Amino acid sequence: MTSQISRTIDAIWKMEAARIIGGLARRVRDVGLAEDLAQDALVAALEQWPARGIPPNPGAWLMAAAKNKAIDRLRRDANFRRKLDAIGHELDITGEAIQIEDASEAVADDVLRLIFVACHPILAHEAQIALTLRIVCGLTTEEIARAQMAPETTVQQRIVRAKRKLSDAGVRFQDILPEDFTARLQAVLQVVYLIYNEGYAASGGEDYLRLSLCDEGLRLGRILAHQAPGESEVHALLALMELQASRARARTDAEGTPVSLPDQNRSHWDHLQIARGLKALEKARDLGSALGGPPGVYYVQAAIAACHARAIEAAATDWPQISALYSLLFEMTGSPVVRLNHAMAAGMAYGPEAGLDLLEPLRSEPALKAYHPLWAARGDLLERAGRYNEARAAFETAAAMTRNAPERRALLKRAEALNKN
Repeated sequence: MTSQISRTIDAIWKMEAARIIGGLARRVRDVGLAEDLAQDALVAALEQWPARGIPPNPGAWLMAAAKNKAIDRLRRDANFRRKLDAIGHELDITGEAIQIEDASEAVADDVLRLIFVACHPILAHEAQIALTLRIVCGLTTEEIARAQMAPETTVQQRIVRAKRKLSDAGVRFQDILPEDFTARLQAVLQVVYLIYNEGYAASGGEDYLRLSLCDEGLRLGRILAHQAPGESEVHALLALMELQASRARARTDAEGTPVSLPDQNRSHWDHLQIARGLKALEKARDLGSALGGPPGVYYVQAAIAACHARAIEAAATDWPQISALYSLLFEMTGSPVVRLNHAMAAGMAYGPEAGLDLLEPLRSEPALKAYHPLWAARGDLLERAGRYNEARAAFETAAAMTRNAPERRALLKRAEALNKN
């Protein structure tokens, strides 16, 4: 297999896997089995496409192949025969193999349904997130472990046990009932944002951005906003994703190397997307005011993104306001990652030493022990404070920790530049 075909198949799989698994799960009603069948279809593609060429509609080909694998498995495996009567009609079992067809409309909401299933209340919160990142984002166990700041073996156990729990409980992959929608919405919002974030700054690999995941997160956010028009935090999350996505074209250079926010060419920002984001933020604000409650975490984050979006140049950024918003967000969440962002904002608003003072306690935070953005932030603050030797060491430490190749190159480039000072 040529490396080009291999990369093409890998890219197609990353784009289509979640929809295929979601569609299969709706049919076979078992998320573990659905994932196995999807993997079987991928193996078939790896065997056939190099010789026959990539089909015109690769997603539909993979779905059809997976359905045929399901039929074969049901027919030969006695353990699944008991399911045949229940789900056979959903798989269109006949004497002939399933024909490939454009199923884009039929599976349009299967990914969202899959997320609601993964956020079933019988699963612990950490298991909900791990299962979603594995199935919807296609992250490896190692990548999920880094995202959850947990041992790899722990994450693997979470995923296996979560699949088993859903299967043993007979969780149905049907339309989400209103009571399910309301009860699981907050967990779903979190995992949708995690999907988006993995695209916005990939945890590993050769690409800094995985725009297909950003697009998927936005698609799911827009569906949720349509289905829950009265939920302030739904519109706030959509605003946050729209505003962040507006900067996508400016976040890397021609070689794919990350470009820091102050250095971005703001003429490359998508101002129509900014307008959509600000409109969604306004709707979230109006809904929140009508309910009379405090702002939600997504609203505060979207307000921060709006401060950046409204600045026509980096020097016009309202850093004191951003610092205050991060301080509020930390009070709401207690997250050390939020405190890290607060330190960076304070450093921009009140000078690098102010940021370093806030950052210092985080160096002993267990959850951030191997968190490379901490060291990248420290390097940035130290450089602006004129402490170049310490900054260079911090950038080198961050580079050694990250698993994202473009980000590593950018960090090492910053470290090397400080050799001249």
